[in-house]
Amino acid sequence: LIAPVYGVEKYIARFAESVFCQSYPYIQFVFVNDGTKDASMDVLNAIIKDRFSHLKEQIVIVNQDNAGLPAARRKGIEYATGDYIWHVDPDDWIEKDAVEKIAAVISATDCDLVYFDLIKEYQGRSKIKMEGEYSSLNKERYIKDMFYHKAFGCVWNKCVKRSLYKSDKLIYPEYTYGEDTFLTTQLVGMAGSIVH
Repeated sequence: LIAPVYGVEKYIARFAESVFCQSYPYIQFVFVNDGTKDASMDVLNAIIKDRFSHLKEQIVIVNQDNAGLPAARRKGIEYATGDYIWHVDPDDWIEKDAVEKIAAVISATDCDLVYFDLIKEYQGRSKIKMEGEYSSLNKERYIKDMFYHKAFGCVWNKCVKRSLYKSDKLIYPEYTYGEDTFLTTQLVGMAGSIVH
């Protein structure tokens, strides 16, 4: 799990709780402090020290000068050692069994990329956002749907084999506008197998 940290002081406690309390035990947590100016890292470090010190060997904290979201995620990939990478944003949170469910799908299918539905939180209500059905047989439609906003082009609802992220064919975005779709288009294109 790779999380870029910048300006998320209000959200990071709930996020950290959700990732550190996962029912699946074999997780490496990589936090990239992208030169945040608020107390995000203080909050995170306090939570680790007070409640999750038993996970210390699984937690990596990387500090860098502010370079933007794409650079922070790329830096996290340099430190990731797991077979799969899930980019998670610290202004979100994940269900307690999320990684366990993803790992079960990966174990059953050995897929290159697994994508999943999500819940959008609004003021006073929640809404499940369902993804369409895509596979390696209709990658072109998946990519097209991302650009037409019919599918999520984000990295945070996809768990991808680390080898795809490490491919020398992958071009990383420099800017923080449409950066996820720029990256996921390539990952979907390279994936030999895709599972919802």
